[in-house]
Amino acid sequence: MPERMKKQVLPSKREPKERIKDFNEVNLGYNEEEAIKEASRCLQCKNASCIKGCPVGIDIPKFIRYIKEKKYYMAIKTIKRNNNLPGICGRVCPQEKQCEKNCVLNAKNQPINIGELERFASEKEDEIRIPEIKKIKKKIAIIGSGPAGLTCAADLALKGYRVVIFEALHKPGGVLTYGIPEFRLPKRIVEKEIDFIKKLGVEIKTNMVIGKLYKIEELLKKYDAIFIASGAGLPKLLGIPGENLIGVYSANEFLTRVNLMKAHKFPEYDTPIKKGKKTVVIGGGNVAIDAARVARRLGSDVTIIYRRSLNEMPAREEEILNAQEEGVHFMLLTNPTKILGNEKVEGIECIQMMLGPEDIDGRRKPVPIEESYFNIECDQVIIAIGQGPNPLLTKSSNLETDEKGYLKVDENLMTSMIGVFAGGDIIGGEGKNGATVIKAMGDGKKAAKSIDDFAKQEKLVKEEDRGE
Repeated sequence: MPERMKKQVLPSKREPKERIKDFNEVNLGYNEEEAIKEASRCLQCKNASCIKGCPVGIDIPKFIRYIKEKKYYMAIKTIKRNNNLPGICGRVCPQEKQCEKNCVLNAKNQPINIGELERFASEKEDEIRIPEIKKIKKKIAIIGSGPAGLTCAADLALKGYRVVIFEALHKPGGVLTYGIPEFRLPKRIVEKEIDFIKKLGVEIKTNMVIGKLYKIEELLKKYDAIFIASGAGLPKLLGIPGENLIGVYSANEFLTRVNLMKAHKFPEYDTPIKKGKKTVVIGGGNVAIDAARVARRLGSDVTIIYRRSLNEMPAREEEILNAQEEGVHFMLLTNPTKILGNEKVEGIECIQMMLGPEDIDGRRKPVPIEESYFNIECDQVIIAIGQGPNPLLTKSSNLETDEKGYLKVDENLMTSMIGVFAGGDIIGGEGKNGATVIKAMGDGKKAAKSIDDFAKQEKLVKEEDRGE
């Protein structure tokens, strides 16, 4: 391979001093010349290992070859055989830990920038072509319109099923809409790809809280099968004094207010949000980085505190770098012990940490250093240490859960109730399922196949055997 072809073609980014003033997209993506140049680096491997690293099994070399040949419709057609959300995945999936990690060019050079090429292909789709679909009578209910629910819905709709998605919020998209900031995933992209799924015949009903309006057992009387993809939307808290003070947010609430309810445009929009002068974000994942970068755009001086080192931080390296460029401070090997203040946040007490032996996840366990307490002055704290399953749905039915409240499923993603399947974060959360968009989509595809196999049985299970 020529020397000039060994390095990735990097897309352009907006300058930090410009981008922290607005919520417009940071990464500008490839132009045609850059995309073709990057596609030309692909070795077109047989039995390509990059495909094995993709949770939905996209034929990566094939779509890249079509980009190189300027056959953009064929490129997007190839991607959509396995992935109906290419514009989303090209922007937010951790390709560096999946398909790109498996690229053979990792051995001596830099891997193909598969994510940027997928994004480029999605943007070259000038006309959405809807295939002819012969509808069948069987109806499937899907709970949740995030990546798992949308993927399952699209796959089942393409097979002819009549699919209805029940979404609790007033806009579909789940975490794609309320959790990921506009500057990382523009909502026009989410809306475009949801519109494609609607055109396949999928009906989306918003403001429908399953577990409150309907129980799972009630839905089973109307639908031939159910797929639960409600995600993990219950924020985890620190369990330290001061969490109830004014000025403390869970990252879930903070991002939902800004992303879905446009709180950053108050009073133009009705939902207010506190704009802190000094904000502390607690956590080291992508959600923590997103919350920090949002707070920065609201004019705050932002510090992320994380109890391990930068090497252990689970957030994407690209997003950590973006945050650093935008002036977000990182205080590592630091753990909060108390949020200070009377009624409002006035500061946060922390203790310094050191890294001990590896834990069960293979990461070195953080250990507090005795008598190393210190205070940080701030007027806003955002807690981003993970989320768990919302018990509203699970406790309103007879579905079996594990000790943490996640739904139990078998190898086909069927729950303890026959005809009811589940996938995404509701069956495992961050520890088991990776909590990524593409892995949730992988569950959606697997569930669609299992539901199809189940529904094709000559005789569906009698209602009295369904746990009703």
